[in-house]
Amino acid sequence: MRFASHDTVKPKRAHRAEAIILFSAGRQTFAIAADSVQEIRSTDSLAGAAFEMQQSDLPEIRHTIRRNHRTYYVVNACAHFRLPVTRPTLVLILRQMRVAVLVDRIERMVEVSAIHPLPRAFASDERRWYRGLAYVDDHVIPVLQPSGFLTPEEFERLDRISEVFGAQHKMQGTVQA
Repeated sequence: MRFASHDTVKPKRAHRAEAIILFSAGRQTFAIAADSVQEIRSTDSLAGAAFEMQQSDLPEIRHTIRRNHRTYYVVNACAHFRLPVTRPTLVLILRQMRVAVLVDRIERMVEVSAIHPLPRAFASDERRWYRGLAYVDDHVIPVLQPSGFLTPEEFERLDRISEVFGAQHKMQGTVQA
């Protein structure tokens, strides 16, 4: 008869490190997966490419930008997360999403060994906004879910508004010509 040894080493599951970008919106620090971000630009560099949207039901979205034949909806991170609105200096253009996020500053990029599940205390919109929590330098940082900025219904509504705005803009251009 053989007895299992209690001294055997159990194999650890290999954790794949993930690169995240730490950024701030207002006084709050957030993180987003680095592979979710296509590019980071200064708001000054997009000044001529941004178009103002005239709509009021989504106050966190006031502009669109056109990049590579795609329209991106510019979400003000402070307004989105219901923080006091600041004057953002950078925009994160997301990959795989037609969203660009206005942020105050990039703090740095780090690798984390794990993204921890959200505690039950996170409810409602927070469950859609965040994919989990990261522990960085003795701080717990919410990690954003890129698809949490806009719902499919909000994209549809914004696309309709954008089409109407685009048609009006073209008509004004032909009248002025």
